[in-house]
Amino acid sequence: MKAIVYHRYGSPDVLELQEIEKPIPGDDDVLVKIRTAAVNPYDWHFMRGEPYFMRMMAGLRVPKRNRLGVDYAGVVEAVGRNVTQFQPGDEVYGMQDGAYAEYLTTPQTQAATKPTNLTFEEAAAVPLAGLTALQGLRDSGELQPGQRVLIIGASGGVGAFAVQIAKAMGAHVTGLCSTKNLELVRSLGADDMIDYTQEDFTQRTPKFDLIFQLGGMDSPARCRRALAPAGKLVLSSGDSNGRWIGPLNRIIQASILNPFVSQQMIVLNARRSQADLDYLTSLLEAGQVKVTIDRTHRLDQVAEAIRYVEKGHTRGKVVIGI
Repeated sequence: MKAIVYHRYGSPDVLELQEIEKPIPGDDDVLVKIRTAAVNPYDWHFMRGEPYFMRMMAGLRVPKRNRLGVDYAGVVEAVGRNVTQFQPGDEVYGMQDGAYAEYLTTPQTQAATKPTNLTFEEAAAVPLAGLTALQGLRDSGELQPGQRVLIIGASGGVGAFAVQIAKAMGAHVTGLCSTKNLELVRSLGADDMIDYTQEDFTQRTPKFDLIFQLGGMDSPARCRRALAPAGKLVLSSGDSNGRWIGPLNRIIQASILNPFVSQQMIVLNARRSQADLDYLTSLLEAGQVKVTIDRTHRLDQVAEAIRYVEKGHTRGKVVIGI
């Protein structure tokens, strides 16, 4: 089968389209013929080995794994002998490393039935971004109906889902983005928008019950100025110029600050969850959440797609047709 592989850290130039052995499902696994994958910042961080502290886990000099891609949508081709949830022909989606390929194997407990109203391109765009948005708002932020939430990076891959999920949860949603993305964020259902090129969000009143930071380089201390006295700041990535620790500096700052302030500083660690994918499916099939696709590339154009995502100006998701 064809797959994208890499054997050293670096720019997208290190990526190669190669013929490799087709995987065989284990007893508890399903073999999926991939129709579409999606691009995430997750991919280029591993490709470059940046920020450098990641290499302590991913491999100091060379990457321990040589495959990229994590979001996928496709069709079950074969199942292991213990698999009861799926059968050949089922349309599924989920997260599994090595998704830039024609096939992958995944434990049945990590796959989910593809939403019936979504194309494969739309479904592949959901898992990582959708799970991050859902778990950040519901679990870390404990968002309640009627609360005021600010989404920093509202037009990005995760932000577009966060705006819609927060609305589905009954919140008053404000999206922070650039001028060119105001209409997109409005179309996603935001009650209000802030153009960060024209306005300082910390001066807004009333203050926010929850800030979900998905972009920008604002420090936790600065974000606090926009929070209500008992508000919460949930941090998930964001931009950074640092090649050594990247956005980890904000996580450290938040951890130091948290015991001394009335607000809560919370670091999100999104996790793979079949149950949460099923919940996202219910929102998608009910029309409460829609998928925004920025552009589509072929498997042999993964390097180009990652270069585009690295620039940090995507409007929704970038997907790869296999």
